[in-house]
Amino acid sequence: MKEAILYLQDGTSFHGRTLKATGEASGEAVFNTAMTGYQEVLTDPSYTGQIVVMTYPLIGNYGVNDTDVESDHIHVKGFIVKEFCRRHSNWRAQKSLIDYLNDNKIIALEGIDTRALTRHLRLSGAMKAVISTEDFDPQSLQRKLDQMPAMEGMDFVKDVSTSKKYVWKSKGPRLYKIAAIDCGIKFNILRILADLGCESHVFPATATPREIMSIKPDGLFLSNGPGDPAAVTYVISTVKELLGKLPIFGICLGNQILGLALGGQTYKLKFGHHGANHPVKDRVSNTIAVTSQNHGFCVDIKSLNLDEVEVIHVNLNDQSVEGIRHKKYPAFSIQYHPEAAPGPHDAKYLFNQFIKMIDTHKNA
Repeated sequence: MKEAILYLQDGTSFHGRTLKATGEASGEAVFNTAMTGYQEVLTDPSYTGQIVVMTYPLIGNYGVNDTDVESDHIHVKGFIVKEFCRRHSNWRAQKSLIDYLNDNKIIALEGIDTRALTRHLRLSGAMKAVISTEDFDPQSLQRKLDQMPAMEGMDFVKDVSTSKKYVWKSKGPRLYKIAAIDCGIKFNILRILADLGCESHVFPATATPREIMSIKPDGLFLSNGPGDPAAVTYVISTVKELLGKLPIFGICLGNQILGLALGGQTYKLKFGHHGANHPVKDRVSNTIAVTSQNHGFCVDIKSLNLDEVEVIHVNLNDQSVEGIRHKKYPAFSIQYHPEAAPGPHDAKYLFNQFIKMIDTHKNA
């Protein structure tokens, strides 16, 4: 292990130790409050460009396996914990988290007070940061961060989207054909759709409406993904053109994309929502779900035309928009993660709502 520094944009620094990977890693520092699910966090494409701080003090106790990944590789720029577990124990484990991070050459930092760091990020906001095992000079590190672009205006979707269309088969007979726009899609979304009889045709984010309609889909899915939604203008344009032609369901970035396509605006949250314990109220059923979340941007309720768009879910911590639907067209979206990877399964029912919307549209 080697000494390392975490240097934040506002001049605050923390010292700790890295695992095998050394050098430097920079990105936006955010915190995640989940106690488990670290492998899903690491492989979630929505964390592209970010250094993730886990608030729970001991991480890695159940190891990692080849099943619980949400994409084909780790996406975080850096990973920070209080302490890595040296002895994992779980019948599904195939290797330790430490070996997993080392094998993937991820700069991971331990030995700092992650709860103090989390409190600082909560009070001051998510900010640019750098982990270094080579440069400990504050002035030098500050210059590097000053030259690093901010998250606002960044299009990371082009970095994580598939380069060509692929098909995720249904589990059992195909009942529905879904066109999914890949902005950084998580595997568990595709698994759940497959369980519901959906064959998902996963398109690059740059796919045109004509390409999408050429497969004659029953519905359109807008995936989660990283970066500033307002920068992903090509997907916004595609959704605008397909609105009303297909039933549409969006998750996370997909919610923001639908909001922008409906004429709304988005804004950056102070420190984002990252964790597996966020309470959300479903205003349609008047029920509350504990949800998994990972986003730094949000749809601005004041920018929506409420004669056409209805806010159907709200965050009970800060009253931010967590779901919208169109009053005329078959289209709705959710800001959080009903696929629960990681997190609770309270909101899994929303996939069934998508299927019901497709059936209604078919019979109209």
